[in-house]
Amino acid sequence: MQQFKNAILQKLLSSIKNILSEPAHSWEERLKKVCELLQKNQSHYDWVGFYFANFDTQMLHLKAFAGTPTEHTAIPFGKGICGQVALSNASLVVPDVQAEDNYLSCGIDVRSEIVVPIFVDGRNVGQIDIDSHALDPFKPEDEVFLEEVCKIVADAYPNNSKP
Repeated sequence: MQQFKNAILQKLLSSIKNILSEPAHSWEERLKKVCELLQKNQSHYDWVGFYFANFDTQMLHLKAFAGTPTEHTAIPFGKGICGQVALSNASLVVPDVQAEDNYLSCGIDVRSEIVVPIFVDGRNVGQIDIDSHALDPFKPEDEVFLEEVCKIVADAYPNNSKP
C-alpha cells in the first residue's frame, strides 16, 4: 500500500481495507460505506460512486454511491467521463465539466470530476467516480490516492460478482 504524507489519506485507506473485509455485509453495502467515508472525509468529494462493467452489454452499472441521487445508473461504454474511462483504461480528471463535450450532467452543482478505473486480473471491471462542486479541486495526490482505493477494491472484489 502506498504511503502518504497526509495522515488523513493513510487512515482512510486503512479504514477502506477494514470496511471491504467485513464479511457480514454485502458487496454493495460495503461499497456504499466506502463512498460515505470518502464523501464525509474529503471536503471536495461531493458525490462518490462505484460503477461496474457488464461486458456483454457494454454498459456500466452504478452499484453504490454517496451524494445526491443520479439518473445515470447505467452508462454505455464511451458515453460521458465514466464511459470514456471504460474504453481508455486510464484515469481521467476533468477540471471544468462545462468545457467537456462528452459529459453526462449529474447535477447543476457539479463543476469537476475524476474517474479512476478498477483493474481485476488486468481487466478494467469498474471505476470510482468523484464529482465536486468546486472548479479544478483534484490534485495529483487525489489521483494517486484514488488509485490506491481502487487497488483495495480490486483485492476485495468478489470472485462470483458479475458486474
